Amino acid sequence: MSEKIYQDALSRVREIGENAGVNPEVIDSLMQPMRTLTASLPVRMDDGSTQYFTAYRCRYNNALGPTKGGIRYHPDVNQPEVQALALWMTIKCAIVGLPYGGGKGGVTVDPKQLSRMELERLSRSYVRQMADIISPDRDIPAPDVYTNERIMGWMMDEYEHITRQKAPGVITGKPISLGGSLGRDDATGRGAYLCILELEKKHNWKPENITVAVQGFGNGGYHAARLLHERGYKIVAISDSRGGIHSDKGFDVPSIYKEKQRTRQVKAVYCTHSVCEQVEHSPISNEELLELDVDILIPAALDGVIGKHNVDNIKANYIVEVANGPVLSDVDHILHEREIHVVPDVLANAGGVTVSYFEWVQNRSGYAWDLDTVHERLGKIMGKSFNEVWDLAKSENRSMRNAAYTLAFRRIGEAVEAHGTRDYFNSSEA
Repeated sequence: MSEKIYQDALSRVREIGENAGVNPEVIDSLMQPMRTLTASLPVRMDDGSTQYFTAYRCRYNNALGPTKGGIRYHPDVNQPEVQALALWMTIKCAIVGLPYGGGKGGVTVDPKQLSRMELERLSRSYVRQMADIISPDRDIPAPDVYTNERIMGWMMDEYEHITRQKAPGVITGKPISLGGSLGRDDATGRGAYLCILELEKKHNWKPENITVAVQGFGNGGYHAARLLHERGYKIVAISDSRGGIHSDKGFDVPSIYKEKQRTRQVKAVYCTHSVCEQVEHSPISNEELLELDVDILIPAALDGVIGKHNVDNIKANYIVEVANGPVLSDVDHILHEREIHVVPDVLANAGGVTVSYFEWVQNRSGYAWDLDTVHERLGKIMGKSFNEVWDLAKSENRSMRNAAYTLAFRRIGEAVEAHGTRDYFNSSEA
C-alpha cells in the first residue's frame, strides 16, 4: 500500500467532515492517531543468527470502545499504511455499530522467506513487544494480509504466557479449537455479498441478468464471487496478481477456485469431480478488468486502483469495495456525478470485523454460537447498516461513501460530546 494513502484518507475525512454537521473537535480527533508504537523484533533464525524486523501497532481512536484491527506481514508494511488502515477501521466500526475503536498492526517482512519455526518466533516476538498495549479490553488484534488463524493462535498463547492467565478474547480470528468463531473464514466476502443483496432488493434485480467482475481472488474476492455465483449472478471476469480471464457467458466460480488451489493460477475451467476442462474465454489484465462494461465491479485486491488515470473509463453501474482504499478520494466526486454508485470499503468489507466482534463476545461469555446464528446476526447488522447509509444518502443527497462517513462521524461525535467539547465548557448553562 502506498505511503500516500494515509494522506488521501485524511483528506477524505477533512472534506466529508466539513459538511457532516458535527462538532469540529470530532474531525480534529480523527486527523491523528491516538498512539502508534514502533518496535524492532529480534528473531533467532534457523541458522543461529538473529535478524531484526520493524513492527507497528496503531491504536487510532477509542471513543467508542477498545481498538480493534488486524496484523499484516508484508515487505511493504510502513507506518503511514498502518495508520490509514487503523483510521478506516475506526470509521468502519462506527458505521456498523460495534463497540470498538480502530487499530491496526503490521511487520515489515516477507513471510514467504521464513521457515515455519521462524514465523512462529516472529509472531511471538511481536506479542512480547506489544503486550503492554494489547488486551481483551484495550486493543484486540486479528489476522490480515499473510497472517492466519495459526499465527493468531501463537500470539494468543504468547500473551497468555506473559500474563499468566487464559485470555482468548485478546485475539480474534483464532482456530476454532482455541476459541475461534464459526463463520469467520468467509465473513469479509459475505459482508460484501449481503450489501449486494440489499441492492438487489431495492432494484428488483434478477441475479441471472446481473454481470459482475471481480479484481482479486483472495479470501474476500473469492467468497464474494462464490456467494454471488450460488445466487445466480453472472461472474464474467476474475483476476489475481498475475492477470485475469473474461467471458460474457460467465464462469463457474468453484471450478476456478479449485484449479487455483492446485496450480496457484486463475484459469478458465469447468471441473467435474477431479477432471477440469478449459472453457472459452479471453485473457484480460487487471487494468482492463476494471474498465469492463458490467453491472457490478468488485475491486478486492489493491488500494488506489481507480484514480484520475482511469476514472473516465470506468463503466460499471456499481462498485463494491472489498479491498481497502481501491478508489482514491480525488475521483469520488467524478464517480458520483456520473451516477456510478460506490458501496465504500468501510461498509462493504465490514463483515470481517463484525464476525471478529462475535468471536470476542463468545470468548467473553464462554458460549459458542452455531454457524446459523453467526450468519443470521451478521445478516441483520449488515442489512441494518447498509440501509442506514442508503437512507442517509437519499435524504441528504450524498454519495454512499459520504453518507457512510457522515454516519460514522455523528456516532463518534456523540461519544466525544458526552465527555464535553469547547462549546460545553464555554457555556454558562448547567
